[in-house]
Amino acid sequence: MLELNEIVHDLATALKAVDATGPVGRSKTRTYQPGVGPLTEAAALQAAYSYLAQTHPDRYRTCAPRELCDMTLEDDWALEAKLIRPFGDNGKPAEHWSENVLHPYPGNISSIGDCLKLVASKLCKRKAAIVFGYEHTPAIVSLEPAVQSFELIARNVLGIALGARQHAFTSGLIHPVHQQLHVYGWEVHST
Repeated sequence: MLELNEIVHDLATALKAVDATGPVGRSKTRTYQPGVGPLTEAAALQAAYSYLAQTHPDRYRTCAPRELCDMTLEDDWALEAKLIRPFGDNGKPAEHWSENVLHPYPGNISSIGDCLKLVASKLCKRKAAIVFGYEHTPAIVSLEPAVQSFELIARNVLGIALGARQHAFTSGLIHPVHQQLHVYGWEVHST
């Protein structure tokens, strides 16, 4: 069975590989600059899962998104992932970007809401919350305060039993704003 640190590092590798292909995201009103950074959370994760299934079929052969969580690895892992990026494709600040990890209410689509859902879930043997996000090189707005705040709220306010933080970092992405990537992961233990 894969360990969470392996999954986090593999996801970072996969997102960088997807970035190198120059994917172009689109909204209803515009086309974004090439790179994995502007892709929606769902599009980035789907591309990364496809890459992992192709390059590591022995490790990710059942790397499948499910209705109840973002990804499952056989019956071993149920994974929930959230995207954070302090700046948009155009380089302007994204006003509400940290809400994706910090909103502390059950049923909310934040990482904390995901943790609460995972704790209550009967999915898989192990469960994890993953946060992936982009910064400038060097970071103009660091992701670290939002990530530390997530940990404090989850553990100290809501009593969620998070495992040790796993982290992978890569730089040299092709987008002029989303130049470096952090992938964080925490095992979520049922209490």
